[in-house]
Amino acid sequence: MTDVATPVRSRESLDSPRLWRPFATGGISLAGIGISIYLLIVHYEPQALVCSTSGIVNCEKVLTSPQSVILGIPVPMFGIAFFVAMSALSLPAAWRSTSPWLARARLAAVVVGMGMVVYLISQEALTLHAICLWCTSVHVLTFALFLIVITGWEDTGYAQSLYED
Repeated sequence: MTDVATPVRSRESLDSPRLWRPFATGGISLAGIGISIYLLIVHYEPQALVCSTSGIVNCEKVLTSPQSVILGIPVPMFGIAFFVAMSALSLPAAWRSTSPWLARARLAAVVVGMGMVVYLISQEALTLHAICLWCTSVHVLTFALFLIVITGWEDTGYAQSLYED
């Protein structure tokens, strides 16, 4: 009979972490930074927009709406801040770190990011009745980060340190 408090996991699985997670989260974060910078440029220079401006897919309507600013700050600035933070939290050294605070910060960041995505999608669908494809790409990237982080908890240095003798 095993003790409930003692995790049961083979030593081999601890020695072969999924090395793709830091690179995937880092790459996704860099793509998110790039798209968020583009959306910030479009916020100030609407003529730079490359997207549909009519029908349900109407980036212009979404990006120039009152909902495109929160507390006087353009929404893409929040995206840039989120993806820059996730880039730092996604460095290979950060994934290997045994600090519980680092692992929890990465998890908290993606949970907050998903909360923001749900809010923004609800604004697009329920208030504006329009969808921005560029914004949707940021939402998809955030969701991908969320999935990788929540399914990769055991690949962190912190989780692995719990199994050390």
